[in-house]
Amino acid sequence: MKPIYLDNNATTQVAPEVVEEMLPYYSTFYGNPSSMHTFGGNVGKKIREARAKLAELIGAQPEEIVFTSCGTESDSTAIWAALRANPDKRHVLTSHVEHPAVKNLAEYLGRNGYRVTFVPVDNQGRLDLDHLYSHLSDDTAIVSLMWANNETGVVFPVEEVAKRVHKRGIVFHTDAVQIVGKLPINMADNTIDMLSLSGHKLHAPKGIGALYIRKGTKFAPFLMGGHQENGRRGGTENVAAIVGLGKAAELAVARMDDENTRVKALRDKLETSLLSAIPNSMVNGDVASRLPNTTSIAFEFVEGESILLMLDEYNICASSGSACTSGSLEPSHVLRAMQVPFTAAHGSIRFSLSVYNAEDEVNQVIERLPPIIDRLRKMSPFWAEKERSCQTNA
Repeated sequence: MKPIYLDNNATTQVAPEVVEEMLPYYSTFYGNPSSMHTFGGNVGKKIREARAKLAELIGAQPEEIVFTSCGTESDSTAIWAALRANPDKRHVLTSHVEHPAVKNLAEYLGRNGYRVTFVPVDNQGRLDLDHLYSHLSDDTAIVSLMWANNETGVVFPVEEVAKRVHKRGIVFHTDAVQIVGKLPINMADNTIDMLSLSGHKLHAPKGIGALYIRKGTKFAPFLMGGHQENGRRGGTENVAAIVGLGKAAELAVARMDDENTRVKALRDKLETSLLSAIPNSMVNGDVASRLPNTTSIAFEFVEGESILLMLDEYNICASSGSACTSGSLEPSHVLRAMQVPFTAAHGSIRFSLSVYNAEDEVNQVIERLPPIIDRLRKMSPFWAEKERSCQTNA
């Protein structure tokens, strides 16, 4: 049975067009792009084409794009580059709801001589901007904030923040892994210094990412070696994956309208139907400013892991949060930061759609999930206690 895949914020299907574009670079065109001969030079030309396509997707110049292995490497590269470029500054500012790629690095820095400020969010997952601005100082080396949250889909006003940060002469970086390909971005119209993205979130393969570095930004490479990427990232290029990312970027430009109309409508139907059919359920996060493909719904008095296991029996794929933290039984750090009640945080499920989802798949989830929640609540001591409380108060 074909899976109903609603976990696209974890990873996406590699587009068939991307696979087709990549295959020749595993066999026929296997030359090293740094070679002097034409055979390798033609491969180098294809990398330049991919760089241009990715630049077009985010409104950048091709020379501002550096290919990396993933979003995590891009995040680390940006933060370490800012710290090395400003060795006298010892303050880092980020948020409480960042992806582990930034959160764990910030915590590491805090244990190793840096002062780290984590900006709180409200119960809708929105940044406390007053707190952020009040903690900027002459000692701040970098502000690193995600553009869109991977669990709730909430979009942060990073372009506005970047303007304020720049007035203080501070480097601004954004983890844009979730937003690239879903919402329009034009780097020519903002002051963001560095931006991270990951191929496998926009229908390219795993193992390829990129870092946008604005012209004029002080930069020290994270991986040192050869002259690849204009000396900004050593190591022989992952040619096939780069070519695939270029094709995925081209497809994302063409599919942006579909992402923000049809996919958004499917997300809204799924969300509205589940909230209507299942009592004591609620959306986590700001519904007015979020990604078009994402909804995080809390089902009170049940365990998210149990929901996922039962959905899996119908080959329905969803998530209880970030794939990078799914091994933990603790509630998501994002939901904890939003002060989502314990009884809701444990039963929160993230559904994230893509252009490959269809209405009949959403209809099957709408049909299957309410009986699952009802069954689990009948086994839940928390639900039983709630029922007794309601009967007593009545």
